[in-house]
Amino acid sequence: MSKKRILLIDDEKSLATVIQACLENLADWTVLKAESGKEGLIKAQTEKLNAILLDVMMPDVDGFTVLQELKKNPLTQAIPVMLITAKVEPTKHNQYDELGIAGVISKPFDPLKLADQVACILGWN
Repeated sequence: MSKKRILLIDDEKSLATVIQACLENLADWTVLKAESGKEGLIKAQTEKLNAILLDVMMPDVDGFTVLQELKKNPLTQAIPVMLITAKVEPTKHNQYDELGIAGVISKPFDPLKLADQVACILGWN
């Protein structure tokens, strides 16, 4: 089986570096990074991806807008998307399901468990 490829869309550079290190070193996946929603949309259309890890709070285009664009585009609509956010509200889980989100990872997260969380959400374990 080929190596999994994940696109991380997050504007927080230091956190993105930690996430990339966790997933590449602990799970041996390839992590591509985008520092904005616009950059993420371009990479999602041009790269072969197994999943997208998407921050909700970003300055240029928020995560929900990025998600809507991904779901509208035939090139990206089948890619599983997980949200990574500090604002997880249990009451919103039904809304998340309606949006077609594969899962939600809360910030702060345990770096040593992140790869397992992603694998569990996506059924890769």
